[in-house]
Amino acid sequence: MGSRAVELGFAEEAVDAWRLRREQFPSKVGGRPAWLGESGLPDPSELRCCVCGQPCAFLLQLYAPLPDRPDAFHRGLFLFACRQPACYRPAGPAPGSLRVFRNQLPRKNDIYSFEPPPEEPPLEEVPGAILQLKCGTKLCKVCGCLGPKVCSKCHKAYYCSKDHQVRDWKVGHKLSCAQSDQMDIAIPDHKFLFPEYEIVIEPEEMEPSSIGETKQKDLDKNKDPTCADSTHEAVESLDENLLEAMAKHETEEDKIFQKFKERTSLEPEQIIRYCRDREGPIWISGENIPLETDIPNCACGAKRVFEFQVMPQLLNHLKVDSLGESIDWGTVAIYTCADNCNLGNLYTEEFIWKQDISNSV
Repeated sequence: MGSRAVELGFAEEAVDAWRLRREQFPSKVGGRPAWLGESGLPDPSELRCCVCGQPCAFLLQLYAPLPDRPDAFHRGLFLFACRQPACYRPAGPAPGSLRVFRNQLPRKNDIYSFEPPPEEPPLEEVPGAILQLKCGTKLCKVCGCLGPKVCSKCHKAYYCSKDHQVRDWKVGHKLSCAQSDQMDIAIPDHKFLFPEYEIVIEPEEMEPSSIGETKQKDLDKNKDPTCADSTHEAVESLDENLLEAMAKHETEEDKIFQKFKERTSLEPEQIIRYCRDREGPIWISGENIPLETDIPNCACGAKRVFEFQVMPQLLNHLKVDSLGESIDWGTVAIYTCADNCNLGNLYTEEFIWKQDISNSV
């Protein structure tokens, strides 16, 4: 990442697990986070949903270095999401159901080689889950985040919270706790992590002719006389002023939604649009678009700029659909520090704006 054009991200099955290891600086969806730096990991309290209070699950990470910044030769953005559908009802500034953190390192550091990572798979077998960083920091057995709590019986299993300790106890730790030789053989499915995919990045290619065809098809559809006839009687009964206001609103709403459809029609499977501090997000609705004053400054005092957005197509990969309420969004826009401040290589929380699909679309 880092070119001047818009870059798109696509979810692909992770065929080679080693490519998603932290030494490969991956961009990925789901599973456990492949932490970049080892110091200043988000505290478990920072990864709790501010709506329901439950731990958030790792959603995705992007490797987004800044070539012109020596202190950000390696740079990652880590997005976490609550698994409770009800927590996504409010739109606007994400109320804590979504949280994002930025971390960066210089090329010369104590963790990674100065040279680029090898393109060939490692000779040794890749373990399924990394539960301890090189510096010795323990990670939660359930979610892979910072694990400051330890099982008081075996002193071998670490957790981010009591919630995850209880979850692990129910799915197998109750039996394996007394059998220390069984602790590291396999980690059970806690039904908490999102499915894991590699994010493949490609530049956006615009083809105006194809976009024009899509627009024309939609216009033709809107002119369908059967659609007009079906609403004629209902329209007659409406107050003229109210009708005029509704028409104006729907016209603007249709324009914005149409622009969203046109821009994504060539690559409908895109889950990420990345364009730091250049072209802004493409909104899916005319409602709840933030003003510049709605985006708070960074803790360092600098303004925040748009960096990337998460598209609704990602929801299809998360397997979160249910007969009742499901996790949902129209688009999620991430704003980061314009100065890309470096607070001691810690994980710095940035800002999220969630927009939902308008009811009128």
